[in-house]
Order: sequence, then C-alpha cells, then structure tokens
Amino acid sequence: MKADYDSRADTIQITLGDGDCRLSGGSDVIENGRVIVSFSEKRPAMIDVIGTRKGFEDGLRVAAHRNELDAEALIAISRAALAAPDRPVRLDVGARIAA
Repeated sequence: MKADYDSRADTIQITLGDGDCRLSGGSDVIENGRVIVSFSEKRPAMIDVIGTRKGFEDGLRVAAHRNELDAEALIAISRAALAAPDRPVRLDVGARIAA
C-alpha cells in the first residue's frame, strides 16, 4: 500500500495493492465527500482523504468497514504520510496470525 500527503491541498491519496490498475466501476463517497474509495474491477483500488486537518480516522474506519479493508492499516499509512508530507510512503501489511 502506498500513500502520499499533499500538504497544500491537505489530502492523502492511498493506493491499495501494487498501484498498477485502471480505475473503473465508480466510487464510494463517505463523510460528505471527505473520503472517497475508487474501484478497479469491483475491488477497492484507491482512497482519497480530503481535509485531513478536520480528522480522518472515523472516515477511514467507515470506508474499511463498507469495503472489507483493514482500518488499522489505513490509519497507520495515513499517519505515516502526514509525518512525511509531499513524498510517497509505503506500508507492507501481512495477514493477521490467529493467537
């Protein structure tokens, strides 16, 4: 997963998977348009978070729940992107291991 925080626009763009996809198939708009999940072949491929200064974690949790994504991973990469503005960050997330 890759994310990039644009400090001027105050937006985070999260690319799920390898990022080599063509967006098609619409989008899921969450929190009055502040979180937008775009699809490729009916699967979530990209998430845009708009206006991060107003908070973003609740919107990402809703997006994760609606689209069967890992909320903690989305929040973690968003925080990393905010910590390293205006340059992409990557996060590799493995499967959870049952205890």
